[in-house]
Amino acid sequence: MWDTRVVGAEHVPDDGPVLLAANHTGLLDGPILLGVAPRGAHILVKEQMFVGPVGWVLRAAGQVPVDRDGGRAALTTGLGVLRRGDVVGIFPEGNRGRGDAAGARAGIAWLALNGGAPVVPVAVLGTRRTGESVNHLPGLRRRLHVEFGPPVTVERAPGRTGREALADANETVRAALTAVVARAVASSGIELPTDDPLRERGH
Repeated sequence: MWDTRVVGAEHVPDDGPVLLAANHTGLLDGPILLGVAPRGAHILVKEQMFVGPVGWVLRAAGQVPVDRDGGRAALTTGLGVLRRGDVVGIFPEGNRGRGDAAGARAGIAWLALNGGAPVVPVAVLGTRRTGESVNHLPGLRRRLHVEFGPPVTVERAPGRTGREALADANETVRAALTAVVARAVASSGIELPTDDPLRERGH
């Protein structure tokens, strides 16, 4: 349906637990990530999407609902997926916005530290352009670009508290994601949107 180019899929390990950390600009990011990942993945999706036919499809595909109150149940489910040796996809930014990975929530760092999983940063470009709603579906044959970066590993360094280790891991993941997004923009010529509709509306 879309003109999607996938780069770097070989960076996803063939087996064992893996976290996919993707930037987030639009509604289509999750389905695109799920569709192009070289291994089946369980993606953390906000629970509001789990209604009606869409919700049935998400549950049938093994996706994980995340509530607005911190997503502890989702993190526990995600940890179980990693301990089975499977793949979890997560959008560290939390909400759809500019997709520049300027900020990241600590859930993925917690999963990486406790699940012993490498984190593969993923840039998803083209699903939303400046001025489009975060719920906008891109037109048919729009050019999309998905780029997987080299995996990064995080662990608790000696002498660091649990909170410090979590902050360190979160910054490592955020920096890796920022880097792969910048490379993808440069190589594809597809720019990130310059607006952040949810933040601008105070959400």
